[in-house]
Amino acid sequence: MNSKTRMFVGIIALLIIMAGGALWYFNNSRNDASDYSPQIKPAEFTAKITNKHFALPVGKKLTYESTDQRGITERIEIEILQESKIIEGVETAIYLDKVYNNGQLVEETRDYLAQHKNGDVWYFGEDVNNFLNGTLLNHSGSFIHGKDGAKAGIWMKAEQRVGDSYRQEYYVGKAEDMRDTLATGLTVSTKFGTYTDCVKVYDWTPLEKNSREHKYYCPKVSSLVLIEDLETGQRSELTNIVVP
Repeated sequence: MNSKTRMFVGIIALLIIMAGGALWYFNNSRNDASDYSPQIKPAEFTAKITNKHFALPVGKKLTYESTDQRGITERIEIEILQESKIIEGVETAIYLDKVYNNGQLVEETRDYLAQHKNGDVWYFGEDVNNFLNGTLLNHSGSFIHGKDGAKAGIWMKAEQRVGDSYRQEYYVGKAEDMRDTLATGLTVSTKFGTYTDCVKVYDWTPLEKNSREHKYYCPKVSSLVLIEDLETGQRSELTNIVVP
């Protein structure tokens, strides 16, 4: 091998190493939360959530339905409760989420949400009940901001900017959901209706490679209207809404 050939091979090897290093940095910098420390000031939050894509007045009810490849019908029922919960000095609204498979309750979750003065909706934790054949199985997935190192994250931003990526929660090894904003100003059609000026987000977690979803939030109903499971192709659509 002559000197020019050795130099060329050396340059190629260096470029490969640099590219690999850049890819490693990109992937790990997005997932590394060692410096993630949101500064929560209770006076800057309210339990009254008015975000135009995700408004949660007390008494609001939502129903979503889908059928998976096995023929199992899933129904999700959501209600914003009258009561609230104080977490680290922040008053949070309670978003009661019940999941049924073929009519049987499989999960009941109380999500705790509050709106920052800038309009961002923050997620302060959840209490989860998982059921099997009608019997309480466990509380897997539960976390509360400020306990055991768990930290709050943003559920829905007030300003939707394509390219934004942010943490929805952080409880190391147990709850590390992420959200990326993919598109704005979309028109979305479901069996229940057609919606305009919608935002499309990508929800994922480094803890589960098969947990990847596209979600569409629309100001016409200030709610999520469609979920697309990117692994199975299953669509869960808003089928009913009650606003007090």
